[in-house]
Amino acid sequence: MSNAPDFSLSAELAATSDWDDDDFVSGYADEPDDLVEDVVPADGPDPEDLTTGAMDLAERHQLRRVASLRTELEDITEVEYRQLRLERVVLVGVWTEGSVADAENSMAELALLAETAGSEVLEALYQRRQSPDPATYVGRGKVEGIAEIVQATGADTVICDGELAPSQLRNLEDRLKVKVVDRTALILDIFAQHAKSREGQAQVELAQLSYMKQRLRGWGGNLSRQAGGRVAGGAGIGGRGPGETKIETDRRRINTKIAKLRRQLAQMKGTRDTMRSERRRNQIPSVAIAGYTNAGKSSLLNRLTDAGVLVENALFATLDPTTRRTTTSDGRVYTMSDTVGFVRHLPHQLVEAFRSTLEEVADSDLILHVVDGSHPDPEGQIAAVREVFAEIGADKVPELLIVNKADIADEIALARLKQREPHLVVVSARTGEGIAEALRVVEGELPHPAEPFDVLVPYARGDLMNRIHQHAEIDQLEHTGDGTRVSGRANASLAGELAPYAAG
Repeated sequence: MSNAPDFSLSAELAATSDWDDDDFVSGYADEPDDLVEDVVPADGPDPEDLTTGAMDLAERHQLRRVASLRTELEDITEVEYRQLRLERVVLVGVWTEGSVADAENSMAELALLAETAGSEVLEALYQRRQSPDPATYVGRGKVEGIAEIVQATGADTVICDGELAPSQLRNLEDRLKVKVVDRTALILDIFAQHAKSREGQAQVELAQLSYMKQRLRGWGGNLSRQAGGRVAGGAGIGGRGPGETKIETDRRRINTKIAKLRRQLAQMKGTRDTMRSERRRNQIPSVAIAGYTNAGKSSLLNRLTDAGVLVENALFATLDPTTRRTTTSDGRVYTMSDTVGFVRHLPHQLVEAFRSTLEEVADSDLILHVVDGSHPDPEGQIAAVREVFAEIGADKVPELLIVNKADIADEIALARLKQREPHLVVVSARTGEGIAEALRVVEGELPHPAEPFDVLVPYARGDLMNRIHQHAEIDQLEHTGDGTRVSGRANASLAGELAPYAAG
């Protein structure tokens, strides 16, 4: 017989009967009213006050990942929480050049990528080699060591810090007996999670299919070669011929899908080109915000233009470009665009798929190159981004280096950057430090109208005066009895429209 005390549900409920909200709030009766409101808010935040970025971030966080949830659920009600099991991963890298700090920074970045994709990093190891092993990426002895680590930790995935050849991928999976993923597949997975727009999803799918096409692998007899010719089973009439593997069938379907996606992206590119040509026709200057992922590009756009786009401390948090119209201190109109972030060894498939989006950078009048000032290796980030600039033809565009996160950056690192990069502004998008100076420098770097004018605009032509304020630089303005006397500089098309009103 059990000696456990008797349990009474009614007694337990009676003991908690005085646990109500009134008694909770009464404990703060001597406190100011605003403190009581903070402890027990009357209601949630006003939906009208939320920006689109805040709503996107809340939607993204609705799908949470937890490490404690197993795939074999003991209670089916756990499904209602929409929690997913974390993949348990082991990171593997090959260090071929650079210092030990470079190798550790690369592995740290790979760990951040893995966590952003929704996994739990168990172990990380790298090997010093002159070049990756052509068969297994790492040496044979290291493969055996990785297999022991995988078995001891219970990992289900191994992520390699490099792009693996199909043969390397197959050999590692055969020897480790777990799924093997390379850096390219990891970045593509993050892009697939974060793409929201129709164009962004199509671009990511195109990059994934281009990557997958060369890495198809058959499993089991259902993927074996079809019967052809005089086979043992005797396929008979209609079965003779070279046959076709299931892998070749899948590859043919992938090629068909890639062709379809390219046609869709070409149509979307036409829409983007139309918008860009309209800005060119009106000669509206454009500024592109580009830089390393998680450097604070979206935060800077929000600070400069009140765009309200999604901001999250994660790699590749925003993929879809955002363009906002803003004005200089003297009223001139220009656009500012946030673009997709870059990373070391950015997959070639992504550069090709996002080429229409990256054209926003190449066609801009000024690039704001945002750098994370708190990163251990900001110079490496700058070099990686400029390498992509050269690949997309943006290396000839004027560039202004914006060192962000000054509130948490190392003073020595900032001084080193100022010495190496003279055309540089240090800001903090979080605190607002240096934003005014950055805007001043941006306004000074924008292209200026070249055609001088001195006109007397009738008061009936208010539309013309509005265009002068938006697209011209005004040196002098005076209201007279016959109209508005204004002089300054404008672009060629606007100067032509102002010619009939030239002051005598």
